[in-house]
Amino acid sequence: MIDEKTFTKFLNRTDIEGIVQSLGNQLNRDYEGKQVVLIGVLKGCCVFMADLSRQLKVDLEIDFVRLTSQGKGLTTPGTVSILKDISVDIRNKHVIIVEEIIDSGRTLKFLFDRIQASQPASVEVLTFLDKKDKRLVDVPVKYVGRLIEDQFLVGYGLDLEEKCRNLPEIYFLRYPN
Repeated sequence: MIDEKTFTKFLNRTDIEGIVQSLGNQLNRDYEGKQVVLIGVLKGCCVFMADLSRQLKVDLEIDFVRLTSQGKGLTTPGTVSILKDISVDIRNKHVIIVEEIIDSGRTLKFLFDRIQASQPASVEVLTFLDKKDKRLVDVPVKYVGRLIEDQFLVGYGLDLEEKCRNLPEIYFLRYPN
C-alpha cells in the first residue's frame, strides 16, 4: 500500500504506543477523581483517540465534532462550519479536545472558544502531533505527544485524500528532488 520511494516511515508502532502511553499517564495523574469528556475532532483523531481512551482510568465520556473551514487564502481565516456537534452535556466537566495533528490552529481555536463558552469546569487541548511552527493563531495546547516540523504525514488516522488512515504506523511524503 505504501510506496517506499514516495513515503518514509516516521513513527513505528512502538514509538506510537510510547507516546500514547505517556499522554495517558499524564491525563490519569491530572484528572484523577474528575469527570472527563474527550471530544475528538473527526476524522483523523479516531485511531489515536481509541488508543488513548483505553489508557485512561478516569470517569470518562467520549464525543466527537466534525468541522470544516472554508478559507480564502493564507491570511484570511474563512468561515468554520460545524458538520457534527457534540451531544453530551459538558457543563462542570473537564473537557479535553483531542486532535491527531495541529498546524495553523484556526479551526481548533474556533472549537476551543465554542467549548469554553459552554461552561465546562476546564478545557484543555491534547494532540498527538504538533506543527507548532505553523501556528497562525494562539491556541493553548497543554498536552503534546510530539513536536514535528512541517511535513505531510499519513497513517494512524492521518490521510491522503481519505486514504491511508488505517495504516498502523506513520509515514512522511518524500518530495521529489
